Amino acid sequence: MNLKKNEAQKPLTRRSRLHEILIALIKQQKDLELMDDNVQVFESPINNSEKYDPSKIVERNQRIIKKYQSLVRSAIALDALLESEDYDIGDGRIA
Repeated sequence: MNLKKNEAQKPLTRRSRLHEILIALIKQQKDLELMDDNVQVFESPINNSEKYDPSKIVERNQRIIKKYQSLVRSAIALDALLESEDYDIGDGRIA
């Protein structure tokens, strides 16, 4: 019975560990940007400045999303490494 309870809590524990790893990775970033939701850009196409160019905003947001995706993939990889350290290859059981 305890085995089933531990198995049920395993995904929750893994999710929690992934979350902690991701937060730690985010905290290490010095220049982490947030996406720009500059809505007034699309409301006033008259403004031709490069700062308010909708295509530049979209490109910047795509770059930011890729950075976050990279952080998530890194957290998943680190979690898998932590998980593999707990796995005993010799007898196929978790240590």
